This record gives sequence, structure tokens and C-alpha cells, in this order.
Amino acid sequence: MIIWLNGAFGAGKTTTAAELVQIVPKSTILDTEEVGIMLRHVRALPRLGDFQHWPPWRGLVVQTATHLLDYLGGLLVIPQTVLIEQYWTEIRTGLEKAGVPLHHFLLHTDQDTLTHRIETDAKGPGSKWRLDHLPEYHEALPWLRRQAQVVDSSALTPRRVAEIVAAKAAPMAAD
Repeated sequence: MIIWLNGAFGAGKTTTAAELVQIVPKSTILDTEEVGIMLRHVRALPRLGDFQHWPPWRGLVVQTATHLLDYLGGLLVIPQTVLIEQYWTEIRTGLEKAGVPLHHFLLHTDQDTLTHRIETDAKGPGSKWRLDHLPEYHEALPWLRRQAQVVDSSALTPRRVAEIVAAKAAPMAAD
């Protein structure tokens, strides 16, 4: 099973994922951004500004997740922003075809809280980049709200967000 944590850049996906693997047995984080980093050395790939624009990234995410689940078992937690619906559909469809149960959560935070988190994140370089991409997130919200279970993390600790996600995913895992 996969729990995919989606949301704006700076919404707390990585922090929540770290909390989630502490409370859910046999869970492992898969940082799919590393798949994109792995592909950056391939000089023949066009320079498109974001590795998600490369179809091989989306296919490799599916393959990597599937192989890891086959090898490790348990649960994968993937904290990755995907704001283009077509890309999400490719990933979701690939995982469905592979028979991998997927539970998609949107960590949503009100604008003021999100901006504050980004601007005060001592660990997160690129706060200007994250702030510059907020309009893309807002444009994607309609389809994200349709495709994912929304968890409003504005006033919650990452631990509490992880507990909510785990509780919502548990009944789905039993199906």
C-alpha cells in the first residue's frame, strides 16, 4: 500500500511523512524527488525546468514504488507534490495496473500559515522558489480536492496530521 502526501511546497509533507513512519508499522519513506535527481545526469533529456515533466520520471516512480513494495512489503509513504493532473493520472493508473493500493492525501494549509512556514523554514532552502510556485498549487486545488482526501493542517502539529492520515488510511488498508 502507498500513502501519497501531496500539497503545496512547504505544506509539511516531508515532516508528516517522518512522523507517519514512526506510528505506522512496516512503513518506509520513498522520496521520489531522488528519482528525478537520478535522471538529471542524462544529457539527452530535454531541460524542461522540472523533472516531473519527463515521462520517464513518472514511469520510474511507479516502477520504483512497485519494486520496493515487492521487496520490502509493508507500506510506502511518498511525500511528493504533483500539481499537474495528467501526471497524477499517469502515476495513479500505473500503480492501479500494478495492483498497488494507493491512498492520496492533500495536506492543505491556509495561505497565511503556509507563507509563514515557508518563510521561517530554517531547513528548507529555496523559500522564494516555493513562494513563487503557490499560484500553481492554487490552480491545481480543484482537481486535488476531487482526487485526494483533504487534511487541513493549518492548526495541527505534524504528529497530529500523521495520526489523522494513519487513521483514515487504516480502514482503506483493510478493504
